[in-house]
Amino acid sequence: MSNTPQEEKPYRLNVGVILFNKDGKVFMGERSDSAGSWQLPQGGIDNGEDYEAAARRELFEETGIQNAEIIRLMDGYLTYDFPIYLVDKDIYLMYKGQKQKWVAMRFLGNDKDIDLNCHFEKEFCNWKWADLSDIAETIVPFKKHIYDALITEFNDISNSLV
Repeated sequence: MSNTPQEEKPYRLNVGVILFNKDGKVFMGERSDSAGSWQLPQGGIDNGEDYEAAARRELFEETGIQNAEIIRLMDGYLTYDFPIYLVDKDIYLMYKGQKQKWVAMRFLGNDKDIDLNCHFEKEFCNWKWADLSDIAETIVPFKKHIYDALITEFNDISNSLV
């Protein structure tokens, strides 16, 4: 257990994927460990891994999707702090939150290519395609500002695919 005050801990470097289908809708998964809580694929970056490789790996591990192309990497980072009620979990003991680079990708496959059971650690129990403007509605409150920023950042992509 860390005796370091939460505010002095580092952010964990993380990558998030905003995956668009051909209709401009965004993939959202319902977290397996938190019924009713939906989010975009995201996860930590392994040592020596670049953002694009991490985005592809996380997308595959969480959704089974391999048939996607990168459209754009977000300039800069978005950060969020873990809420106090989560600090008893290992990751939260080491980090104060996450520093995220977001990657926009276009899904080139079919819905049948989505396999939430492809990885031994099942992140999502359900999935759906959502309007970009709606992604912040079902996210946990401590990440809402991240999703609001993603709506603004990637609105042009969503509009161009419709």
